[in-house]
Amino acid sequence: MTERTPDLDVVVLGGGGHVGLPLSLAFAQAGLRVGIYDTNQDTLDRIASGEMPFLETGADDLLREVLPTGRLAFGADGSMIERTENLVVVIGTPVDEFLGPSMTIFEKAVDQIAPHLRDGALVALRSTVYPGTTGYVAQHLAERGCRVDVAFCPERIAEGHALEELHSLPQIIGADDDRAAERATALFGTLARKTIRTSTKEAELAKLFTNTWRYMKFAVANQFFTIAHSAGVDYSNILHAIREDYPRAADLPGPGFAAGPCLFKDTMQLAAFTADHFPLGQAAMQVNEGLPAYIVSALERRYDGLTGKTVGILGMAFKAESDDPRASLSYKLRKLLSWAGARVVCTDPYVKDDRLVTLDCVLKESDILILGAPHKPYRGLVVGGVDVVDVWGALGEGIRL
Repeated sequence: MTERTPDLDVVVLGGGGHVGLPLSLAFAQAGLRVGIYDTNQDTLDRIASGEMPFLETGADDLLREVLPTGRLAFGADGSMIERTENLVVVIGTPVDEFLGPSMTIFEKAVDQIAPHLRDGALVALRSTVYPGTTGYVAQHLAERGCRVDVAFCPERIAEGHALEELHSLPQIIGADDDRAAERATALFGTLARKTIRTSTKEAELAKLFTNTWRYMKFAVANQFFTIAHSAGVDYSNILHAIREDYPRAADLPGPGFAAGPCLFKDTMQLAAFTADHFPLGQAAMQVNEGLPAYIVSALERRYDGLTGKTVGILGMAFKAESDDPRASLSYKLRKLLSWAGARVVCTDPYVKDDRLVTLDCVLKESDILILGAPHKPYRGLVVGGVDVVDVWGALGEGIRL
């Protein structure tokens, strides 16, 4: 690599995505010169023109604020890494067809970034990884002659609230030596009010434990819902009775689809890490992933089959007020309904998908409506005499499965 004077304070690899872009904007707002490195040139062009490629509260205004400052640079080539001494890698570890970690993405990433890393650079992994990945990256970079510091600094934001939580939440700094810890603390200390030092593996497990705990809580809520429904009672009344002025049950969430790009994946990675002996996590997966099938089975019993019925799904994002359909259980629900013989029409006010239709079309054509994501535009929706399945309890009294 030809040495050049670093002109960027940090480069974010994967900087055009749901995790990387808010981080890049927050760094720029803090006064850093930021390189947004992403292989999707169309996404980079949209950002450079002032257009956010997805919904994120406050991001549209912040992008318009920082673009004129010149503190953002854009690149789809690895040579951008040569322009900085701080690289933040926003690449997660997906699960494979066996529900175990797929390390191929990091093997490729090491090969791609190694030729461009400056001597003495900091490499900070950001997305959820399988325990031991940080050490794996450090070892394989060293084998390629890279003298760098490596840390794991997990993101813990809720999608849609990144710009707030990047500043309000403590930042975990996972590092196995003081130099890497000090450098990562200095970088992320420009955003976070507080940092917490751990080893790399402790930080990796902390992130997995956090997401798995949330996933398991949602599973408890969904299991309670199915038990109550099978017993012929209204779970919303039970939930109200449990939580009303009773602090020890205040953290019991309501039922609904537990989906998205992280919770299921991270729970399965933790199960793989424990030699597939994690019955609590695996049971949570079965409950949460089984909720769409439970709904379809209940409808089949209620209507003596779904052949000839048109079912409308309201909301295809993985959660409310999001345009992100990744791992959304609404798509699984659509498939199961189709297999059961129903004609399915779907809509969403935010998700861009050519297969979706308008809300008016869904309301007009559906015999049954199912709330897939409790978006605000659906609350208070007048549906006439159509039967509505609302596991979330978001559409009003008396509208339940």
